[in-house]
Amino acid sequence: MASAAAPMDGAGATTGRRKNADIGAWLAVMAGTLGAMMATLDISIVNSALPTIQGEIGASGTEGTWVATSYLVAEIIVIPLCGWFEKVFGLRRYLLISAILFTAFSVLCGTATNLTTMIIGRAGQGFTGGAMIPTAMTIIATRLPPHQQPIGTALFGVTAILGPVIGPLLGGWLTEAFSWHYAFLINVPICAILVALLLVGLPRDKMRPELLGEADWLGLFGLAIWLGCLTVVLEEGNREQWFASSHIVYLSIASAIGLVMVIIGQLTAKSPIIRLSLLFDRTFGSVAIMAVMIGMVIYGTSFVIPQFLAAIADYNALQAGKIVMISGFPAMALMIFTPVLMRIFDIRVAVGLGMLILALSCYVDTSLTNESAGGIFVESQLLRGAGTVMAFVFLNQAAISSVPVQYAGDAAGLFNAARNLGGSLALAAIATVQDQREWFHSRRIEESLQANSVAVQDYVDRLTQTYGSADAALRALGGVIQREALVMTYNDMFWLLFVGILAVTPLTLLLRPLPKDISSRPSH
Repeated sequence: MASAAAPMDGAGATTGRRKNADIGAWLAVMAGTLGAMMATLDISIVNSALPTIQGEIGASGTEGTWVATSYLVAEIIVIPLCGWFEKVFGLRRYLLISAILFTAFSVLCGTATNLTTMIIGRAGQGFTGGAMIPTAMTIIATRLPPHQQPIGTALFGVTAILGPVIGPLLGGWLTEAFSWHYAFLINVPICAILVALLLVGLPRDKMRPELLGEADWLGLFGLAIWLGCLTVVLEEGNREQWFASSHIVYLSIASAIGLVMVIIGQLTAKSPIIRLSLLFDRTFGSVAIMAVMIGMVIYGTSFVIPQFLAAIADYNALQAGKIVMISGFPAMALMIFTPVLMRIFDIRVAVGLGMLILALSCYVDTSLTNESAGGIFVESQLLRGAGTVMAFVFLNQAAISSVPVQYAGDAAGLFNAARNLGGSLALAAIATVQDQREWFHSRRIEESLQANSVAVQDYVDRLTQTYGSADAALRALGGVIQREALVMTYNDMFWLLFVGILAVTPLTLLLRPLPKDISSRPSH
């Protein structure tokens, strides 16, 4: 995973004159980018189809967030472990196992009839699909000669940013044209192509089972317990009245125990499963915090916007997906110029500008009304796409450049895990904020409606005439109140994202300038 990794023989050596990679190397790169695209796309492919899925599997709105959250949690756990799995199983074998299992879990999701089955399938997708994200950069760093690695890096950058953007559109189209089941079953033919490319493009490598005895098992299990239980607490805490629930108390204790296990592993293991000590580096720690916030924006907005359009504007899954896709256009345009931008811009200026653009994109969405439709999001989505490229791509490279070369792989894993952790936190927070703020706004609106008010009485009279009875009129009034409260709640969500981005933007001042030869080094 390290950018300094030497190219394999198939990539061609760089002695004497520069040699180009052979067809096998490019097939391997195609496999890596295809796998990474599939893994990032499947994070958000369910977002626009989620209202339909919830209805068919019998899940409530807050329960439905687990369809997306379970995938992210599993990815968060596995991404830092990918480097170790590569060593144990070998890169080719590990990716083949991951691709085949990913297909199986996709079929499980596509045939799910209840929430439990869906969550198991999504968690399995995340655990196997997460392996394809950092390993894509391993392939680029080891199969391509240095002068061709920027091409592979650009391909990877496109997949990392466009995957979450294209997902809602593809999921929406499949849902409207066929059925939501195909949002998962489409992975079957894609995985077949991926397996074929892996078999042809990657050389055979040996397993190293002896590493199993040297593994930081305490840290491995601690990491899974810590992050898994923490996310459940965040997701279910509000609904369970937080620590008034013994269920939440036990999960919180388990999460704390998991964190302690990880810390002990850091202090005692010869080779810790994840090098958390890198987070104490001034630059890398700043990068990780900003990556969490960027993840919250990327995954949070791609989840919230389709939900708003479905609930308020009565958009179907395909229409909502088209709106989310808008942010992909500026992202694609800017991605082409990123090698040049890295040479021109100081990283602190580039990341700071990107973060401010992201903040502005969220601020634009804080004035939603009950008449807002897809057009209201066009400006913010264009800003969001541009800001994501400026912030994410430069931070991606800063994560690797801020640590010693031998820890570049650990830095890449932590960076990607931080981004996905932000997405998981965003989805968990959305459920909590929606429950609390919708109730709050509903009560405030009801308090403002005085029974003796002439305006209120006239409005109820008009509703009575329209619906034919006083009971029907009151139900209609309740629906109006709930709708207005929901709009206010979505505005609150964008306000929180806006404030959060502004709060972490000053951390850009702690970044170090990128090396001058950065354009020839691959990011992760």
